[in-house]
Parts: sequence; structure tokens; C-alpha cells
Amino acid sequence: MSVNAPRLVAGAAAALLLAGCGTAGARDDGRLQVVAGFYPLEWATARVGGDLVEVTSLTPPGAEPHDLELAPRDVGAIADADLLVHLEGFQPAIDAAAANEAADSAWDAGSAADLIPTAADDEALDPHFWLDPTRLAAVADALADRLAELDPDNAATYEENATDLRADLEALDGEIDETLADCRVNTLVTSHEAFGYLGERYGLEVVGISGISPSQEPDPAALARIADLVEQRGVTTVYTETLVDPAVAATVADEAGVATAVLDPLEGLSDASAGDDYLDVMRANADTLREGQSCS
Repeated sequence: MSVNAPRLVAGAAAALLLAGCGTAGARDDGRLQVVAGFYPLEWATARVGGDLVEVTSLTPPGAEPHDLELAPRDVGAIADADLLVHLEGFQPAIDAAAANEAADSAWDAGSAADLIPTAADDEALDPHFWLDPTRLAAVADALADRLAELDPDNAATYEENATDLRADLEALDGEIDETLADCRVNTLVTSHEAFGYLGERYGLEVVGISGISPSQEPDPAALARIADLVEQRGVTTVYTETLVDPAVAATVADEAGVATAVLDPLEGLSDASAGDDYLDVMRANADTLREGQSCS
């Protein structure tokens, strides 16, 4: 065996290991390799990138993204990707990997979303911007610019795709605005504080039973206060969520003697999602809210 043979064997083994781990992989087809933190970012990137990008999500379908833990293969995918699209402060494990493995390729979608403070803490920013379609459109426009920096030859295509996506999102915004234009109940009580942007956009006051993360369970006194608020404001529906245990929200609803309905914060798709993509699920959310908030 030659002196270089061990190096060749090691190199081949490393290549096979990376292929088996599902990392960014070969770029023989010329597409940019992009990893996204969770579903809305994956969906928007796929729409803007089109056939020019290969997008994978670090959060598996049906998984709760806030508490995501990365396997070694995920860290490898981040390191090998041309671009990491994430939301700083939303998924700490990805933030850490971005700092350590993707300092030059990470892009924070929140930088283009005009984030607002949470209802409970003026110093903490609410990350759930995608529940306002106009904010997601702004992120898509900025993402097109970021992809064009990586692939300037196709800049016009990215811009065109982002324009098409903006048209779809603005049409969706108009549909939701019409659906929720005249609601008898303006207080929206949900499992956790995920719907602030939706409430701000469409004129609803959102009360989250848990905090920004659904794992932040309220104490009994807080549950009692929310149950009293439900009764005082004539709330008829408390919303549980997909991907979140409905027990806490159901407890408030039972205490107040009102109904429950399922609202989707669109942090990920699952078999329980009321649609096949972002647009479908947002329309389903609007229909659910029209009934639950007594909108005409």
C-alpha cells in the first residue's frame, strides 16, 4: 500500500459518513444547500428558492420546535450548508450551532421581521412573526436578497419568486382581514403566547395562558385570573393548539364553562394540521376564529 493510501481510505470513509448522516451532501446539481430551523422558515425558503435550492428542516414533522435538541448529524448539516435560515432566540440549540458551526452562513429571519415585545414582558421580543402574513412577506423579500448574494447569477429568479410569494401572502392577509372584520368577542385566549402578531394585525387582544414557550406552565392563581377574565369579557372559546398538550387550556375552559377549539400556531406541520401548507392552515385558523370569536 502506498503512503497516501491511508489518507484516501480515511477520506472515502468520511465522505460515506457524511452521506449517511444526511448532511448538505453533494452539490453536483448546482443547487444551494439550505437548512431551516422549523416549518415556516422551511416553507418560505422553498418558495423563494424554488428549483435552485434544496431545503431541509432541522425540526421533524410533528415535533415541538421550542425545545429542539440537535443530533450530531444535524450539527453536521448546519456546518456543511450554504445557508442556515433560523430565528435567533426561538431555538437555543440552533442558535448555539449557528455561532459555533455556521458563523458565516447563518441568517436570522428575525432581522427582517420587525419583531415586537411580548404582551407579558416589554424587554422580550415575540418570535412568532409568521402569524402575520405581511411580516412573513418581508422576511421572504430579505431572504431573496440573501440567496442572491450566494448565487448572483440567479438573483432575478429569487426576486421573482419572492414577488410571487408576497402576492400570495397579501391575498391571504386580505382574506383573513375580511373574515375577522367584525367579531363580537375581541379577546383571544390561547394555550401560549404565540398569536400576538395575528392579534395585532387583525384587531384581537391575545391572552396566552402559558408564556412564549408552551413549557412555561402557569400557577393556579394565574389560571384562576384567566378563567375570571374569560367570564368577564364574554369569551366563548378557549383555544388549544396543535403540538401542545391541551390540558392547561382545557382546564381554563372547564373552569369558565366555555368551549374549546384547536388553533394552529404553525410552528410545524403534523397529521393533525388542517391543511397541507402554510396558506391552507392560516385559512383554517381564520375559519376557526370566525366561529370562536363570533365574527359576522
